[in-house]
Amino acid sequence: MEHLVEHMRAARHSAHEPRCDICHKHCRSFEALRDHLGVGGSTLPKAAGCANAFAARGCTICLSVLRTAAERPRHLASCKLDRIRTPPGPPISRMAGMSLNHQPQAQGGGRALALGCKMVGAGSDGSLDVVARVCVVDEQENVLLNIYVKPLMPVTHYRYETTGIRPEHLRDGAMGLMTVKNAQQRVQELLLCGEQPWKVRTSRARARLLVGHGLDHDLKALGMDYPDYLKRDTATYPPLMKTSKLSNSLRFLTHTYLGYDIQTGHQDPFEDCVASMRLYRRMKKQEHHPNGGDADEPAASAEQAFPAWRQRELERMTPEELLRLSTPDYRCWCLDD
Repeated sequence: MEHLVEHMRAARHSAHEPRCDICHKHCRSFEALRDHLGVGGSTLPKAAGCANAFAARGCTICLSVLRTAAERPRHLASCKLDRIRTPPGPPISRMAGMSLNHQPQAQGGGRALALGCKMVGAGSDGSLDVVARVCVVDEQENVLLNIYVKPLMPVTHYRYETTGIRPEHLRDGAMGLMTVKNAQQRVQELLLCGEQPWKVRTSRARARLLVGHGLDHDLKALGMDYPDYLKRDTATYPPLMKTSKLSNSLRFLTHTYLGYDIQTGHQDPFEDCVASMRLYRRMKKQEHHPNGGDADEPAASAEQAFPAWRQRELERMTPEELLRLSTPDYRCWCLDD
C-alpha cells in the first residue's frame, strides 16, 4: 500500500504543471512541452497537429498558443525582455554606514529578494569555490547590496575571464570590500526583515522569499542557512528542469524563457540576480487551467502520508481515500500570491 500511494503521487499530474494549450497534454517540465510542440529543433516524436498549430500562432518563449496568427508579432515583442545594463561604478553596499544590529524593515520592494554570488578559486589547484562577490536585488530590480567579499582562504585562481575580479579588488581597504561574516549578516538582515531567526523555521511572518539559481551553493559559500520553504531556486524548480530531472544553466533559462543572453563576458552577479528574479516573476504569473488537478491542496510528505505504524490503516482504506492521500508533491510559484 505504501508503494501504491507513492506510485500514484508520482503518476498524477498537477493542474499547475506545464500543459499543451492545444491537446491539453500534461508535461512534467517546459522542456518536455517544447519537445511535444517541436520547438527548438526537437528530434523527439511530437504531435503533428499541435506542432503545426504552434508554428502558426504560438510563442516560443512562454509556449502559449494565441487565438490568431496576427496576434503573434505583438505578443512576441512584449514577451521577449531586454538585457538589463549593469549599474555603473564599483560595487557598493546600499547599507553602508548602517549598524549591523539595525533591522532594515523598509529595505527593498516586494516579498522576495534575489541573491547572486561569484566565486574565485582556492586550494592548490584553484578548484575550491570561495565567495568573492555578493549581490542582492528586490523584485523591482533595485540593488540592495553589491559588494566584494574578502575570502577566508588564500586565492589561487581569480578566474578573471568569467568573474572580472582582480587581486586589488580583494585587498584590505578596497572600496566595497567586506568580510564574509559581515556580508552574511547583511544578507540575513535583508531576508529576515526584523524577524527573529528562530521564528522563521516555523512561521514566515516578515521574512522574505529567497530567489536565485543554485541557492544551496551560494548559501554554503556564505556560511548561511535558510528554510527550504522560503527558497525559490530556478535550478531545482521542476518546470524549469530537464526531462532527465537535471538542472538547466541560468544562461540557458534566460535565453529560452526571457529571450535575451547573459554571461557573455565578465559575469556580474547583479545580472544573474535580475535574471533569476525575472524567471521567478514569469513563473509566478502563469495562468493555469481551472480543472484537471488538485495541487492547491497541501502536499503531504512521505512521513506524513504513511508512517510505518499506519500500514494496517492504509490497508483498510478505499481506493478513493488512497487517491486523496496521494496528492502530487508539487507546489507552483503562482501560489505565492
